[in-house]
Amino acid sequence: MNDKLDTEERRELPDSVYGLPERREYPMPDAAHVRAAEAYFRYCPEDLKPRLAKAILRFANEYGVDVESPTVLEYAGE
Repeated sequence: MNDKLDTEERRELPDSVYGLPERREYPMPDAAHVRAAEAYFRYCPEDLKPRLAKAILRFANEYGVDVESPTVLEYAGE
């Protein structure tokens, strides 16, 4: 799977694989999508960044991805 999901693929994903499940944004079903979420982190609304940063770290740990963004790490409290 690459980091692009079509509408049908996104629709089939469970809420549990989204960084912001209530908005169904930042899907992270695999390592490629964790990296994409890290890359697109800057577009997240400011008030949601701490939650998304923690979700990115959780999924990164699950898929063995090294998070390199100092911004993501800072918002996650790392």
